[in-house]
Amino acid sequence: MSDPNAIFQNAYYVGNNFNAILYGVELVLYFASVWLILNGRERGSGGKRSDKLFLFFSTGLLVMITVYVAVQAVFGEEMWIVHADYPGGNGQYLADNAAVWYQTLGSAASVVLNLMSDGLLIYRTYVVWSDWRVVIFPSICYLATAALGILTCYTSGVPNSDFFMGKAAQIALSYSSVVIGLNFTCSLLICSRILFVARRMEATLGREVSKTYTGAASLIIESMLPYTCFGIAYVVTLGINSPLSIFFLSVYVMFTCVSPQMIILRVLMGRGWTREAAVSTGSGARFHNPSSAGASTTRFTYGTEGTAINLRSFTKSVDTSSSPEFVVMDTKV
Repeated sequence: MSDPNAIFQNAYYVGNNFNAILYGVELVLYFASVWLILNGRERGSGGKRSDKLFLFFSTGLLVMITVYVAVQAVFGEEMWIVHADYPGGNGQYLADNAAVWYQTLGSAASVVLNLMSDGLLIYRTYVVWSDWRVVIFPSICYLATAALGILTCYTSGVPNSDFFMGKAAQIALSYSSVVIGLNFTCSLLICSRILFVARRMEATLGREVSKTYTGAASLIIESMLPYTCFGIAYVVTLGINSPLSIFFLSVYVMFTCVSPQMIILRVLMGRGWTREAAVSTGSGARFHNPSSAGASTTRFTYGTEGTAINLRSFTKSVDTSSSPEFVVMDTKV
């Protein structure tokens, strides 16, 4: 299959199928998050301001990704079914209608998704590091992506323009490159921090306890690694003008929604890093178990610039009545 149009059409079709699969994943993650928020309120443990923010943020992500998936599906239907006998074939239909109004709407939805997801990624970088200085460069890139995103929507929405050709493609490549640069920087910062903390935690708590917050799942979800990886693949294929870029674009935009939703769900489950779970402390490590009966939360604090982590399940495997040394223990690192 050497015809670029044939490769593009097949990649578009496969990308739409992946859109449908990942949209189903997003629905599961979204409703699981909503259930945790509402269930927490019923038990009297919810109603926090962060829960409300998570609910509004998750709903915004779902609305934007719904617009994008619907636009891609409708355009595919118009190109392959409704106008199957279009003069010049589906390739000509794509060239003549790439700037149709609802495609511009889909592009705008993807830009908003990027801004929401990148904003969360920058915030998570700050949470993991507890130092505003590490997010200065990503924040500058974030402002640049906002400007380039608006410019991309404008140039690709002008009549007779094409997102994958000409000036619109050049601006889209610039926009995507800055976005991916931001993603890569934040993912690298988060991964390096988690790996650094993991080595120090294992020496004190052991691998089984520490992997809840520093294991592979934490590394992949907290750093939005799939979002970054598919973004890099998309930028590379777009840069070399490969017809496969439409496939990687589809998956990348889907992970723009799925990856932050996974973080939200992980935080709501009590397994994600929070601001309280990454605070500066002294040069010691200690456990602290509340004296109230039935308490199931143990806090671990690590320094020099250490990290405090709520290990909700740790006390389940520790009998504090027979092991008083676990109530307070100072370990110099």
